[in-house]
Amino acid sequence: MRVAALYDVHGNLPALDAVLADPRCRAAETIVCGGDLVAGPLPEACLDRLESDGRARFLRGNGDRETVTPPDDGALAEVGAWAAARLGPERLARVATWPATVELDLPGLSGVVFCHATPRSDNEILTSVTPEADVAAALASASADVVVCGHTHVQYDRCVGATRIVNAGSVGMPYEGTPDARWAILDDGAVTLVSTPYDAEAAFAVLSETGFPLLDDWYGAVFRGEVTAEEATAHFESRRGA
Repeated sequence: MRVAALYDVHGNLPALDAVLADPRCRAAETIVCGGDLVAGPLPEACLDRLESDGRARFLRGNGDRETVTPPDDGALAEVGAWAAARLGPERLARVATWPATVELDLPGLSGVVFCHATPRSDNEILTSVTPEADVAAALASASADVVVCGHTHVQYDRCVGATRIVNAGSVGMPYEGTPDARWAILDDGAVTLVSTPYDAEAAFAVLSETGFPLLDDWYGAVFRGEVTAEEATAHFESRRGA
């Protein structure tokens, strides 16, 4: 059973379409959408695309939660309200039902828990360099050998004690030095971190037409390949516990 883990699409439909067209993703029996699908420029189109695909299982990210119930103020309030208006009440009602985790038994991997950030929080920060004691505490409630997460938009694969934690990266807004969509494949006992190239310049033009309020702040530097994994990891580590 092949599973494609697609995280942090952030309303970037051209990136999502590129991954869905990738033969490696087409070969998957199941797609786990790991959260933060709808916080972005084309939320309704991304949701419709995955729902119509028929293979997707959805879980909630902090961006999805903040779209269903936007914060009172700040940039996330603006993004949440904007995306909620694009989705409309029927789609929002479906997003509101998404669980915090998805659990699958996969051949060769035993129990796998998919979550957005950690099994106990959709907003907790874990990176490739987070101290092992902090990682172990965050994963203590997970009754699985493998935890697949996202949230920080940087791929990594590490073991802490008996638990393997894999960050699938971001399809729509990767902090990896190039705009190529990042995602993960779970198949035949293996977890593989992969990427799919696409035309980011054309994608930016498409997203620009939506009127998304934070387009350049969120996507400009990413699409230009100006954000590296090392810089993003250091930034997220500085925010842990803040």
